[in-house]
Amino acid sequence: MAGLIAAPVSRRRGGIGLVAAALAVAATPARALPASLDIADMTWPEVREAIAAGRRTVIVPSGGVEQNGPHMILGKHDHIVRAGALRVAQALGDALVVPVLPFAPQGRIDPPEGHLRFPGTLGVSDDAFAGMLEGIVRSLRAAGFRWICLMADHGASQRPQERLAARLNTEWRREATRVVALDRWYGAIAAQDAWLRAQGETDARIGTHAGIGDTSELMAVHPQGVDLSRLPPSPADLPALGATGDPVRSSAARGEALLAMRVDAAVAQIRQARGG
Repeated sequence: MAGLIAAPVSRRRGGIGLVAAALAVAATPARALPASLDIADMTWPEVREAIAAGRRTVIVPSGGVEQNGPHMILGKHDHIVRAGALRVAQALGDALVVPVLPFAPQGRIDPPEGHLRFPGTLGVSDDAFAGMLEGIVRSLRAAGFRWICLMADHGASQRPQERLAARLNTEWRREATRVVALDRWYGAIAAQDAWLRAQGETDARIGTHAGIGDTSELMAVHPQGVDLSRLPPSPADLPALGATGDPVRSSAARGEALLAMRVDAAVAQIRQARGG
């Protein structure tokens, strides 16, 4: 801070001003791009240089803070979708990622329904969720990104995400910018369940929320967020605690295999949308 105070920007003889001075600094030779693919870890000149270098695809992950049974943290979706988005960007080789949007539609708040019946779940309306996404997308378009990929890990976020993408693509139909709702990321859950069944699991053991699949995924990317010792002795007691299936049968190895399916599906969808 002392250096900044000791060297004020001159305003004499036409007054360069802060904006002109900033542009002059930004005109210096570009440095190597940072190792991170998350634009939150970059400066604005680095983002500008990344776009100029061809990184015009950006992934917008959204998660959700919700109950996940007694054995998993509320931020399950956020950790999984962040890890997945970074893996998708790395596989594409020319994409960046923005921070995870952690708020998602959860249904009626008063009286509470669904996950909102459990303390800690945070819900927003479909319109509020879509509004936040829209602001992010329009900001990225203004920055120069041309393929903006929406990647929601929460089921109730899928429809608002798809409707927003369709509306903005219609609005920008004469432009180069396109919004892609990555429904195959979430849709890969069907292939995951089929893979688990091929390994001998039943639908009852797989579960539909906080079961083998998402528990295994979180164990792979954020193991400290899972504590299987908190599970009740019988899986039959789990629904009352906010989960289904038999999470005891989860593992990080299974999580890596399951995540790979979703990453591959998302990468394929983006490449198809971009025409290769």
